[in-house]
Amino acid sequence: MLETKDKLKQMRSNTGLTQAKFAAKFNIPVSTYEQWEMGMRTPPRYVVNMIETILDYERSDTNVM
Repeated sequence: MLETKDKLKQMRSNTGLTQAKFAAKFNIPVSTYEQWEMGMRTPPRYVVNMIETILDYERSDTNVM
């Protein structure tokens, strides 16, 4: 199982967005998001789950058409 910081990096990488754009997409301060990816801080589990759910929905929604 991936550490939270690695999971965040992987999810962001799959979108092709920069840290700044990914953070903006979810209305997260860039400095906070950067600290999450560096493992300096850990986001609440529900935030990671919500990000994952939104990305999964967006991915499935684009595959429907």
